[in-house]
Formats: sequence, structure tokens, C-alpha cells
Amino acid sequence: MVGGKEVFQFTLKNKHDMTVKIINFGGIVTSLLVPDKTGKLDDVVLGFDNLADYLAEHPYFGALIGRYANRIAKGRFVLNGKEYQLALNDGKNHLHGGNIGFNKVVWDAVEFCNAEGAGVELNYLSKDGEENYPGNLSTTVRYLLNDQNELVIKYLATTDQPTIVNLTHHGYFNLKGEGCGDILDHEIMINADRYTAVDEELIPTGELIPVHNTPLDFTTWQPIGARIKKLPGGYDHNYVLNRKGPELTLAASVREPKSGRVMTVYTTEPGMQFYTGNFLDGTLTGKRGVKYGKHSGFCLETQHFPDSPNHPAFPSTVLNPGEVYQQTTIYQFTIEQ
Repeated sequence: MVGGKEVFQFTLKNKHDMTVKIINFGGIVTSLLVPDKTGKLDDVVLGFDNLADYLAEHPYFGALIGRYANRIAKGRFVLNGKEYQLALNDGKNHLHGGNIGFNKVVWDAVEFCNAEGAGVELNYLSKDGEENYPGNLSTTVRYLLNDQNELVIKYLATTDQPTIVNLTHHGYFNLKGEGCGDILDHEIMINADRYTAVDEELIPTGELIPVHNTPLDFTTWQPIGARIKKLPGGYDHNYVLNRKGPELTLAASVREPKSGRVMTVYTTEPGMQFYTGNFLDGTLTGKRGVKYGKHSGFCLETQHFPDSPNHPAFPSTVLNPGEVYQQTTIYQFTIEQ
């Protein structure tokens, strides 16, 4: 029980034995079993073996993030002439929805099954004023596992007042298997020619900078660790995805040579935060009693750009009454021999 509500774990499994486990606390993906090139199943997401550890402080392992993923400068934004002040839970700034974001609430959950596969639908009403955001925001997130070894995440939200919305999934992946070392030898390709430049607090300056001839250039396959030492700490950058329209677009693909696992991400979102677990330092004990050190996992968080409410030139994150916020992200797993 959390806040008087029961917490359940749901298990989705397809014909290839790929298996996803999801809890309705934070919409967290607690386990993701994916076959390697020999057919061996490994759990490829970082996390914990028990609910108590998810209830304690951790870096958003596997969680749904909202109302606003990523950072908002000084926790402030102006909407229709009114200024809103949000919690400052990341130094001088607001991060991932505040002190009690969508990652820390119990969602209503129901299983479903359709022609595409089996899934879990999560629903949560974020009330007007929650974490100082305006409007009653009704949010639905559907996780679906199909027989193409795809985890499909669909997000929907409506509001009764103008508000801002930016949702994402914060899975930490290691395609060797969680707890099996760092991810620096994984190879990645990101479908983006530009990224949002940031200041020392990781707040966008408003500039969109070409990745060409920088350590952020993953327009062709590169090991994650090849140039990581040229960046303080590692990668924690929002990429401006190459898009031609609102349809699903390739965001990134990651491959791990030894296991043969390849994860490809498609999304309808304009951006993706690539994060390499820079703040993991071995103090957190994960599954099977393994301590998670620096770069134990990577995140590909499809979303709108950080601090968009304060940058009119960025794609808008404003949601008005009568409109429907919707996005889809697909994590597809394949094998490369």
C-alpha cells in the first residue's frame, strides 16, 4: 500500500518469451527480459528487487515522468500572462515534475488485450495546483508488448485549464543485462544533426548547435565511450531529432556486440535526452544485490525540449482545454548475429 492505494505488478509476455513487468507505482518498468543471439533471456533494465527500494530515493529507474520531463529554469514559466513557480528540486531549477512527480504516485491500472498484443493501461488525475501546475490534467499511459518484440508506450492527456505537459519514460538500459558492467562499449546511432546547447546548470541557452565535429555526433555508429571523456561527467544532452512530420520517426538505435541485442527507438516526439548514468556512483544496490556504478545504464528519454515554456522558438508544450496531448514511443528489440 502507498498512500492508501494498493500497488500491483503486471506481467506481459509474448510468443518469444520477451517479458515486461510493470508496477502501478510510478508506472515503473521493473523488469524487461529480452533474448540474446543464443536465445538466453536477460533483464536489460536497471532497478530493484522490492517495492521498498522504489519508494526510497533513486534516479527515476524505469519510471513515468511528468507533468514536465527534464528541467525548467528556476522553476518558473509564464502562461497567458500569469507566472507560475514550481518546486526547485534540482539545484536552482525544476526537474521531472517536482518533489512528487508522476514517478511517485499510484496510478489506476487495468490490463487489456487486443489484436496488437497484451498491455496495461494506467490512469492518473493530476489535480489543479498539484506541484503548482495549473489545471486538472487527466493522463493515460498504455504499455503494450507485441510479438515483434516491441514495447509500445502511448501517452494521452487532457486538461480543463491551459497548462504545460511533457511526459516521458525514464528507463535505464544495459543490453548486456543489468548489473553486468558499464555501457561504454555499446554502440549507438542517434538520428539528430543538432542538440540544444545548455549552460552549466543544463538549462538550454536557446541555441540549436550542429553535432558535426563534436563528441555529440552519433549520426553514424559510435561506441558510447569513444569520446565520453571529452564531456564533463558524460552525456546528458537533448538531441533535436531529424523529423519531417508528426508520424513515428527513428530516434536512435543501440547495439551490444557480445549479446547481439539491438534496441531501436521510434517516437513522435521532437527531442530525445541521451543520458549515460553519470550520477550513478555505486551507492545504490540494485537487483541481485549488485551495486550500480557510473555508466551502468543509458537512458533514451523521448520528449519535448527542456525548458520549452521559456523558449518560444522551441516546439510548444502548452496544452489547452479541448486539445489532446498524445505521443507514442516504441522500444524495439532485435538480434544482430
